[in-house]
Amino acid sequence: MGPIFQASLLDLDEELRVGPLGATVRRTKLSRGAWFDLRPGWLTGADQLYERLAESVPWQAERRRMYDRVVDVPRLLKFYDEDDPLPHPILEEARRALNAHYEEELGEPFRTAGLCFYRDGRDSVAWHGDTIGRGGTEDTMVAIISVGCPRPLLLRPRGGGHSLRHELGHGDLIVMGGSCQRTWEHAIPKTSRPTGPRISIQFRPRGVR
Repeated sequence: MGPIFQASLLDLDEELRVGPLGATVRRTKLSRGAWFDLRPGWLTGADQLYERLAESVPWQAERRRMYDRVVDVPRLLKFYDEDDPLPHPILEEARRALNAHYEEELGEPFRTAGLCFYRDGRDSVAWHGDTIGRGGTEDTMVAIISVGCPRPLLLRPRGGGHSLRHELGHGDLIVMGGSCQRTWEHAIPKTSRPTGPRISIQFRPRGVR
């Protein structure tokens, strides 16, 4: 049996579209030059997008070496490089809107898109920053749209400390900027509670993973 998805009552029969940014975005400043922006419900009709992506994206199961063994990555993945067509036109529109809002501050456009499919509470991603490539030495931004059932995204200072928690799903947008990838970490923890599936779409500039 595939993952059980429970649609949001607020998202029923909504047109699939991106909303405004501007004054609707709430910025939270963190320590050491890091910050994040939050825009709940930025993508209306997001449950429609979840269903289309879950069915149409050629999801890949990956394995990675951890210490002395090779383990399954606890989520499904798909990466779209800057010249690859995205799997739905609304994602092209979302990237254009993000670039219109953030490109001046970022100094370059968002170019790539990585998709993660968290099928249930057993799927997760451990504490990390996107420090492969330029993100390890330069300030940058990562914009994440969440569709499907909400899951908590946790943020904490690198090396440990008090964590912040945000439930993200049903079209919510979070943008992590400044030094966030180098000086803070984020995670989607496992949970034993019944939870439905979620897909995240991460937009990044060139050379950031």
